[in-house]
Amino acid sequence: MFQIIHYPFLTSSSSSCSLSSLSYPFTSTPSSSLLSVSTKRLAQSKSSVHFQYQPAIWDKHFVESVPKTNYSRETDKELLVKKIEKQVKGLLKNAVKPLAKLELIDTIQRLGMSYLIEEDILKILENMYHDDAQKMKDNLYATSLKFRLLRQYGFYQSQDIFDEFRHARGGFKETITRDIKGMLSLFEAAHLLLEGEIILIEAILFTRRHLLDFGSNNDKINVNLTSQVRRSLETPFHWRVQRSEARFFIEAYEFQNDMNPTLLELAKVNFNMVQAQHEMELRRISRWWNNIGIAKKLNFARDRLVECFLSNIGCSWEPRNERCREWLTKILSFALVIDDIYDVYGSIEELELFTDVIERWDCKAMEKLPNHMKICFLALYNTVNGMAFEILSEQQFDILPHLTKLLANSMKAMLTEAKWCYKVYVPTFVEYVQNGSVSSVGYVFLMAAYFMTDQNINVGVLHAFENNHPLLYSSCLLCRLSNDLATSSMEIKRGEVASSIFCYMQEKNVSEKDAREHVKGLIMEMWKEMNRSLLDSSPFDGSFVNLVLNFARTSLFMYQYGDALGSEHSRSIEHVLSLIVNPIHIDDPTYKEYSSIPVIDNINCNPVLSERRS
Repeated sequence: MFQIIHYPFLTSSSSSCSLSSLSYPFTSTPSSSLLSVSTKRLAQSKSSVHFQYQPAIWDKHFVESVPKTNYSRETDKELLVKKIEKQVKGLLKNAVKPLAKLELIDTIQRLGMSYLIEEDILKILENMYHDDAQKMKDNLYATSLKFRLLRQYGFYQSQDIFDEFRHARGGFKETITRDIKGMLSLFEAAHLLLEGEIILIEAILFTRRHLLDFGSNNDKINVNLTSQVRRSLETPFHWRVQRSEARFFIEAYEFQNDMNPTLLELAKVNFNMVQAQHEMELRRISRWWNNIGIAKKLNFARDRLVECFLSNIGCSWEPRNERCREWLTKILSFALVIDDIYDVYGSIEELELFTDVIERWDCKAMEKLPNHMKICFLALYNTVNGMAFEILSEQQFDILPHLTKLLANSMKAMLTEAKWCYKVYVPTFVEYVQNGSVSSVGYVFLMAAYFMTDQNINVGVLHAFENNHPLLYSSCLLCRLSNDLATSSMEIKRGEVASSIFCYMQEKNVSEKDAREHVKGLIMEMWKEMNRSLLDSSPFDGSFVNLVLNFARTSLFMYQYGDALGSEHSRSIEHVLSLIVNPIHIDDPTYKEYSSIPVIDNINCNPVLSERRS
């Protein structure tokens, strides 16, 4: 059984741990401890019993059998995109009142179409930001919605804007508890908080407490709003993967009283069109993965190509980022294999050699490696060099030394964890998170994403990567902590000592429950720091900042219901089917041809023709 992780991670007794106390590199390291525990250990001898992951559910036959859609002709797709873009812009232009514009922007965003009209949205919000006459006085819902959208798009709004809904002596007025829609909007807005914003912390605690009561009482609110409340209490909107939100909201929007039929049908067509591109990309990446044969040759390691691709849809789902998804899926697939080599299939001596070879990035240095490490290194070597060649050809910039340096750093961090396990050494919590943010391979992932999304390569950005910019550090640490929350209970049972939760338990002599709460509190602190990057100037373009936030969102998404990259559970299967395989049914006869395709109901790939399926 896996443990469902409910967000947000904030209670009245949340940890006060902040990023400043965990800055990288760390300025202090408390004394560590040695603990005598049983532990699985890498490969101390050839007779060692290794932990074995289950084979992949999604094999190459499944990927190839996913039905092709009617979006195959590029010219037809381009015309359709322009048609959708024109109609969405028209709807936005026809919205006259400020609140109507905000609501439409919010709806378009939730339906997954804001990427088509980002510049239009930015202009509208910029005008609202500079126009004091457009303040939403005495309307909690409107005030909160405006606050959230402005901060999301980089316009600072003070938390003091909520003073009119608070008592002069402090605390929110009980009268707002009758406005459920307003409280939900405030709850969502408050998750764009920064360090030290006490009013927004109060807002989360206050609204969460009352929304929990309302969410359990269907008589007080309509069914659709009940569903939104429950979804937000599980994961606030700001923390959700956008593609998953689009699928959910399209289905929910259909039953809203104020639903716009035109907007709904456009959203369905857009979703299916983007999904069709993702399916095509997955087929191509799957052929590459099967051609290099890593999964067969290193069958002790995780073969999770489809889940890796799913996670990259979470990070960068927009059609224009096709190459980004392809490269990141390759990197993540290798990262899982390498992680398993360090965790379950290499002696310390072998791992030291392997780490040295990766650091030197030299094929001649791998002579002493065992065959499985040679296979892994050569495949990685050819893949990364191919990526570097593409960028060098296009931008006349050699990214290879930068990528391989971060790769080597990640491998050194993995080696450190292997040595901890071998020595049965329990690091301090600070030691662990310092190392864990690097061993997550997040820095490699994000640097590769930066180079693959046509960003402006400059000295400031390279310096930010080399010096662990707070935005990068926060997202990488969040990835590691999310993983620990999902996997630590099983790891403790298996005798593994290196996880943030176990380290904190030992260092502070607290229960697993208390340690988990501390880690959850730290994740909230990471979000505060990442939120600051939306508003402050940084060396990164706004589109890349959003990609980094998506990386954090995807980490929460992939580990919320268990380890989706370790054991494929029912919820991860559902995510694959809903986001990659099954299109949304379309009623409008104008677009009917784009949904009349088979729907797969199970992982045995049996197509089921359906006239009404979503």
